[in-house]
Amino acid sequence: MAVAFLAGFVDAIAGGGGLLTLPALLAAGVPPAAAIGTNKLQATFGVATAVATFARRGRIDLGRFAGPAVSAFIGSAAGAFVLTRIDPEFLAGFIPILLIAMAIYYLLKPNLSDEDRHVRARPFLLLVLAAVIGAYDGFFGPGTGSFYTTLLIAVFGLGTVNAIAHTKLLNFSSNLSSVIVLLLAGEVLIATGLAMAVASIAGAYLGAHSTMRFGTRAVRPLLIIMCLALTAKLLADPANPLTATALAFFG
Repeated sequence: MAVAFLAGFVDAIAGGGGLLTLPALLAAGVPPAAAIGTNKLQATFGVATAVATFARRGRIDLGRFAGPAVSAFIGSAAGAFVLTRIDPEFLAGFIPILLIAMAIYYLLKPNLSDEDRHVRARPFLLLVLAAVIGAYDGFFGPGTGSFYTTLLIAVFGLGTVNAIAHTKLLNFSSNLSSVIVLLLAGEVLIATGLAMAVASIAGAYLGAHSTMRFGTRAVRPLLIIMCLALTAKLLADPANPLTATALAFFG
């Protein structure tokens, strides 16, 4: 529950809370599939709290983002279904490259701000990309929040805080979809997940308020840190294709 509180706080600001909770569940002896399902359950409650907190402050435009949220839900359900048929390990070598690229983007972009910009990206593109990232979330998962946030800032011109607020909405939708699939598959420890959810809700509430209070000053460093931390987490696995290739080359 302590880890879930910290994860909820970090996730509400920059995403990547699963980097903390999933290893904690595995360290406690929970089988991998059940750990993923239980982690999704507790994270869904935390993300829902962040969504409610941002919405009460007028940071979420449901008129514009209801459609993308539905797309993320459908995409995640499809991704979770494909997961039952295909091994997702082949993605493990590709995702670190994207995360490093995003960290460089946040590090070098000089005009990252809390103000929205006018862009010409079509709403239909947002529907498609929300479904694609949602499918990734249901299929694999690491870095989903970072992908949504970067997309909304770089392609659709949202300010940092608004991008994070709508990231939480899309992430909630894709999380909820994958939780339903995993519950039906019997891969969720409900009592453990609900106990963690209580702590995650408290952390997410604090994190969402911190985001709105401190804006880009607090968010930018955490976005970079979480992108790099997720990269390190994925590359630390000797079975990761990039790691395995490097070990074979230098070994």
